[in-house]
Amino acid sequence: MDIRDMKNFYAIVEEGNISNAAKRLNIAQPPLSKQMKQLEDNLGVQLFERGSRRIRLTEAGELLRERVEQILGLVDGTIKEITELNSGLVGALSIGTVSTSGATLLPNLLHQFHNLYPKVTFQLWEGDGNRILELLNNRVIEIGIIRAPFDLEIYESITLPDEPLVIAMKRDGYSCGDDPEKIRLIELVNQPLIIPLRWKAMFVEWCRKAGFKPNIVCISDGILLNIIWTKLGIGMALVPKSTQELISDSELMYKTIVEPSVSTKTVIVWSRNHKLSASSKHFLDLLKATLLK
Repeated sequence: MDIRDMKNFYAIVEEGNISNAAKRLNIAQPPLSKQMKQLEDNLGVQLFERGSRRIRLTEAGELLRERVEQILGLVDGTIKEITELNSGLVGALSIGTVSTSGATLLPNLLHQFHNLYPKVTFQLWEGDGNRILELLNNRVIEIGIIRAPFDLEIYESITLPDEPLVIAMKRDGYSCGDDPEKIRLIELVNQPLIIPLRWKAMFVEWCRKAGFKPNIVCISDGILLNIIWTKLGIGMALVPKSTQELISDSELMYKTIVEPSVSTKTVIVWSRNHKLSASSKHFLDLLKATLLK
């Protein structure tokens, strides 16, 4: 298996089917299909589940995807380090972000960065915090935007100001509390709650100190999905306050949690063990300068 095999395999995984991957790679579909069959024969395993319009990976295929992602990330990272050494005026800036933080933080920053370094292109990835850290560890990205907590021993970081946590609820569904803008934690007793996994332990502890055990009906790190479930009446979702700006809906209301006030931190992280490209260093410098303002 050579680099070409890996790139072609990964293109199929990203595109979801061989036809689209062939167009992206600018090759005919039959040779690409034959190449993947030869790869399976050489490895002695089945990588794809046949019979579906969209590619589905077998267990062996998932393992190969993970390893190929690491290898191609390392190859691209090595090339990037060599070509951008002491420059940062060209190349690519690769960033991964959780949805709400990226949507509020990145647009203005990337606009400023593009004005300063117009020849630098952007590679942006979105996912939950665990996925972003996985991409960071595999060197697919160099900078991650996630929410606390994270491992301080593995990553260097810049912590942004605290952001209040709020409860999203249907106006005509599971609503509680008399104040239209705030809700006391104790008022969530017996209410059906949708909680992101990364905050579950902290939230349960906050509730324990307030004297009750929360009624968690769903645990999910997908903020957008949690809001959809809130609109369907499944429960009330714990989300960062910036969600209110990104997802404004007349059917929803957002209440800031008080007594006690609870918040989350957005952090910019990068690996302690990997040398950053010049473009990434320039981006972090811009971020620091913006925060100082």
